[in-house]
Amino acid sequence: MTPVTESNVHSIGGRAPERNPGLPFEPEVLGSMRINRSAVERRAAGYGKRRSIKKDYQAAWLLRAISCMDLTTLAGDDTPGKVRRLCQKAMRPVRQDILAGLGVADMGITVGAVCVYHNLIATAVEELHGSGIPVAAVSTGFPAGQIPLALKLTQIRESVKAGAKEIDIVISRAKVLTGDWIGLYREVQAYREACGEAHIKTILATGELGALSNVAKASWVCMMAGADFIKTSTGKEPVNATLPFSLVMVRAIRAYHELTGYRVGYKPAGGINQAKDALEYLILIKEELGNQWLTPHLFRFGASSLLGDIERQLEHHVTGSYSAQFRHPAS
Repeated sequence: MTPVTESNVHSIGGRAPERNPGLPFEPEVLGSMRINRSAVERRAAGYGKRRSIKKDYQAAWLLRAISCMDLTTLAGDDTPGKVRRLCQKAMRPVRQDILAGLGVADMGITVGAVCVYHNLIATAVEELHGSGIPVAAVSTGFPAGQIPLALKLTQIRESVKAGAKEIDIVISRAKVLTGDWIGLYREVQAYREACGEAHIKTILATGELGALSNVAKASWVCMMAGADFIKTSTGKEPVNATLPFSLVMVRAIRAYHELTGYRVGYKPAGGINQAKDALEYLILIKEELGNQWLTPHLFRFGASSLLGDIERQLEHHVTGSYSAQFRHPAS
């Protein structure tokens, strides 16, 4: 077997792009947005069919998926011990014998970030010290966002103070559903200011926004307000990340980049549990945005169980046999 090399994995790190400073609110941009749902769904259905990624190339793409993963635990039974185990997995996401079999044992592959609730930020920061892996925290009344704005801003500031380098905020869905676009713009601007140097990932909760045109408009408003990333879902809604939602969002990112020159990141989250699903999202990003977005600086998976299936597929690539899922725990 030809080893998976750095040349076909691409460079895992790369240079961080200049942050998106945002734009003045331009309501006329939103007024002209129309989305053809049937065309979006046809295009989205073809990503896994147009490309066939096999053998060493598939292994390389799956390693790329790991490097773009926000390894996440957002459960009521989270404990410091559980988060410490998750952080250890984040630093060593694939068993050493598998990496050696792939020929990439010395590449230093880690996940993109570890995402936790506020109370466990300090635990994660301590456990990840010296690894270069940032801690992300969910904020602003995650997942529903139904708390006063002042409390949301306090949550952000406290999470940044505790050591979070990335803040995943939830937008007020009611502002989208009632067409209060200037209200949403001002809200996200306030979140961006409260984040300071920490990067802000704005969660749209796409499954609760009603129409694809609302997804497109919310994406634009968040980017105009200075979002570093736009993200599909909290993972707690009945419908989370889908390829049609993702296509609408990445097309908005592409148009924003063409207009401003700034690159905004994209994060699908919720329901992406299998390696084959991850490949479809990587194909979407490559085809719609290009290789420059295939880095942890501009693309992330929100994932908890995805890593286990990817590691299982990589072991199959090395050994030719599938092992039991329990041999690849997420933490």
